[in-house]
Amino acid sequence: MNITSIFHTKYPIVQAGMIWASGWRLASAVSNAGGLGIIGSGSMYPDVLRYHIQQCKAATDKPFAVNVPLLYPDIDKHIQTIIDEGVKIVFTSAGNPKTWTSVLKEKGITVVHVVSSSKFALKAQQAGCDAVVAEGFEAGGHNGREETTSMVLIPAVVDAVQIPVIAAGGFATGRQMLAAMVLGAQGVQFGTRFVATHEASSHINFKNAVINSEEGDTLLSMKKLAPVRLLRNHFFEAVKQAELSGASEEEMKTLLGRGRAKRGMFEGDLDEGELEIGQVSALVKDILPAAEVVENIWKEYNDCLRQLAHR
Repeated sequence: MNITSIFHTKYPIVQAGMIWASGWRLASAVSNAGGLGIIGSGSMYPDVLRYHIQQCKAATDKPFAVNVPLLYPDIDKHIQTIIDEGVKIVFTSAGNPKTWTSVLKEKGITVVHVVSSSKFALKAQQAGCDAVVAEGFEAGGHNGREETTSMVLIPAVVDAVQIPVIAAGGFATGRQMLAAMVLGAQGVQFGTRFVATHEASSHINFKNAVINSEEGDTLLSMKKLAPVRLLRNHFFEAVKQAELSGASEEEMKTLLGRGRAKRGMFEGDLDEGELEIGQVSALVKDILPAAEVVENIWKEYNDCLRQLAHR
């Protein structure tokens, strides 16, 4: 089965589940436009997640998903909320897919796991996942330690598994989507491009920082904890200096503190906040309605496909 058949969507376009960015407004807007919208539960308490799921169900009759980062607390509560609310699709990430896949599958839920290597893709397949997201290290937020680029990772994962592969990490345009499909992906997950939308819950300061960024303005950081791609700012430079001076894991945790991501992406502190975004921010130059983003990607994809056929 292909991705659109598995998800029952019009287009093979997936909006990533991102902390402090993808609540019910963004997810429902993408789903209504024909893609798969995803609620990012990583920044939500269980009761907040329940609210977003209920609001999303009220705002769209199309399929949507919930992303569950397995390294966060209260995962068992999130899983129960998802089951109670009848969510049909779950994307898991940042953890072992064996932990919850069978529980979700028993409830008839489609499960997709985000991976950063062929080895982890095989583990996801063995765990019973319906598909995998192959996320190259260009991606924003938490990232694989392997630092494998999407151009290498996508075909490697496609060759390694029999289940459908969704490409992610460095995608914002239709022409990039076509490249991913040529590499063997059956769909593409877009994160950064959907941060710069009206419906994203990110602070306008953060959205403006994203569309004003250029090549080289993001770097992978905090490798002693959990590697994360950040936009350069004062906090990033403090992390960089700590890493260069050989700071311990405990010292890095102290520097990170609590609520740093919320402070940056949700509250708009561009100096001291943690600003998670992908390399492809250098190609994103405007803040648009989510539906327009979906339409633009799909149109450019098809335009490029036609151009390629006539070369």
